[in-house]
Amino acid sequence: KFLGILTFLVPVLIMTYYAVIGGWITKYAVVYITGQAQAAAADDYFTAFITSSTSPVIFALLFMGVTAFIVYNGVEKGIEKVSKWMMPVLLVLVVIISIYSLTLKHTDSSGQVHTGIQGFLYYLTPNLEGLTVQRFLQILLDAMSQLFFSLSVSMGIMITYGSYLDKKQNVEKNALVIVVCDTLIALMAGLAVMPSRFALDAAGAVGGPKLLFITMQNVFDKMGSIGPIFGILFYLLVVFAAISSSISLLEVIVAHFVDDARDAGKGDKRKPYSILAAIAAGVLCVLVCLDGLGENGMAPAHLLNIEASGWSDCWLDFFDCVAEGILMPLGALLMCICIGWELGPQIVDDECCLEGNRFKSKTFFNVCVKYITPIIMILILAGQLDSFFGLGWFS
Repeated sequence: KFLGILTFLVPVLIMTYYAVIGGWITKYAVVYITGQAQAAAADDYFTAFITSSTSPVIFALLFMGVTAFIVYNGVEKGIEKVSKWMMPVLLVLVVIISIYSLTLKHTDSSGQVHTGIQGFLYYLTPNLEGLTVQRFLQILLDAMSQLFFSLSVSMGIMITYGSYLDKKQNVEKNALVIVVCDTLIALMAGLAVMPSRFALDAAGAVGGPKLLFITMQNVFDKMGSIGPIFGILFYLLVVFAAISSSISLLEVIVAHFVDDARDAGKGDKRKPYSILAAIAAGVLCVLVCLDGLGENGMAPAHLLNIEASGWSDCWLDFFDCVAEGILMPLGALLMCICIGWELGPQIVDDECCLEGNRFKSKTFFNVCVKYITPIIMILILAGQLDSFFGLGWFS
């Protein structure tokens, strides 16, 4: 039960700031659709937007409302129905933008030519210059931490969606397909961004929010008349990706209360719980909006009168620290111990072998869940604590 509560808290906390980021993305999609692309390319546009007292709140709540509406309509009529058309559209958009980005070319004021191919090579070519053991370990920890979000691990999503699967489904095969497809889509997402950035805004940000909300504006601005079209496609793509994640997060929260109500004989309470969960998450996301990434003097560091650090410089980072930095790796570690040593991995074998299926990687899974993965989870937890609190363990 303790592990279940811990896992349940993760999507609750993530939803508080994920809706805010989803609101930012929605704002930029609306900007391009309404023909205001040139304004979005201004240097101070993003900062002015996130520090506003009303606009970020409106778009965050709009994003939350769309998410709640999909979850409100249930698994088949809501989540499954939307995903069936949204995911193929998302894939097509990624392919179109990725291919086009490779054809881009731009000559700067000094006469130097920048191409999309340069960005492609930068993206895929390993850079070993100045690499140390500590730096390699930090990169490895960053990559493993990314897997938590990318594969929705240790936040109840896989457990919730897994409970909806038909018993005839091959769990082992599905797990392999998910990992392969997730990796391919992630690589293609990078191809949709990095070549464009190198070709049209070589001095722009390489990563983080600035890449998405500032550098990409410069890219679209320099595309000329076709820029707004690709701006619309790009931000619609990101909106679809964000909604697909947000409905998963909210579904975990709603499913918990729906199951409790059903077990208590109260019937299906999905609709009222969808509304209540969205309102609760919306209240906290307003706090993140009003904070403006720490620019409006409401950050934990300001309120506690302490020096700003990785966990306290804004409310978004605070919630991220608790959810991603502590609860996710801790939950994954405890889950491995629970399955590997307390309950025993045989329960996974039994589940995978339903309806005549075979668990071909049983031995590999058993070794991982009992020995390898717990060690990795300890390293990730240590790396996250070091990153958020500046402990100097891996620097």
